[in-house]
Amino acid sequence: MTLSPLRRGPGDPCYRAVDGVIWKTTLMASGPVTARIVKSATDTVDCEVWGSGATEFIEQLPAYLGLHDDRTGFAPTEPTIAAAHRKAPQLRLGRTGRVIEALIPAVLEQRVAGKDAFRAWRLLVTKYGAPAPGPAPAGMRVPPPADVWRRIPSWEFHLANVDPGRARTLVGCAQRAESIERLTARSPEDARAALQSLPGVGIWTAAETAQRAWGDADALSVGDYHLSNVVGSTLLGHRIDDAEMLDLLEPLRPHRHRAVRLLEVSGMARNPRFGARMAIPDLSSM
Repeated sequence: MTLSPLRRGPGDPCYRAVDGVIWKTTLMASGPVTARIVKSATDTVDCEVWGSGATEFIEQLPAYLGLHDDRTGFAPTEPTIAAAHRKAPQLRLGRTGRVIEALIPAVLEQRVAGKDAFRAWRLLVTKYGAPAPGPAPAGMRVPPPADVWRRIPSWEFHLANVDPGRARTLVGCAQRAESIERLTARSPEDARAALQSLPGVGIWTAAETAQRAWGDADALSVGDYHLSNVVGSTLLGHRIDDAEMLDLLEPLRPHRHRAVRLLEVSGMARNPRFGARMAIPDLSSM
């Protein structure tokens, strides 16, 4: 429940779940890491790490697993959310502390089908990321550093089906990586606002980043293609828009994202299908 939001699609070269074991790669300030994480008892997690960033990762591991998640004041009275809380009381929101590593895939996921964004992430990380240190499963890679992201040629984004707008945003974020990483020192709300000052980064991208990098319990993904419909269908029995979703979830501030995540992990979220799925444009052949 805690780590799965870090997985960017079923073929993510930075995340594998094999026989109850989660393999995760990351690039810490001190270097690359492969982590093997397994739940060995009800309240125990074992972790083995390889790579030059191993010590730094282990220091970050409690936050990564949500040990510092602050659920103070979260006592939902809305019946469905309260039921979801009872079904998944163990949910914790983890924080990776790696802002660019959360921001780059969020930019790739802007305004496109998830399948297309996941493919772009897989192609670019496989080509430009480093091999995972240690005994990681075959094909795992460490995400590229910001300096590599900003130097990727435009035609490589084109081949990965990433349009010029998203490519410019991604490169611009990579160029500002040093100052972006320092946002971790701010409050989540201030940090989200600072992210939205970046060209091409809006409220949705900032929220998706904050959820993972800072464990931001209130970072609601406004503007998501499905979220308002899921919330409306689950809580009210009908589809709603973003403005109505914000009104509906306002009493849950500062835990609006936590409430949505509970609906997801409890299995209570509903998303009725209406019509055909959106077609994925093939930019690489144009």
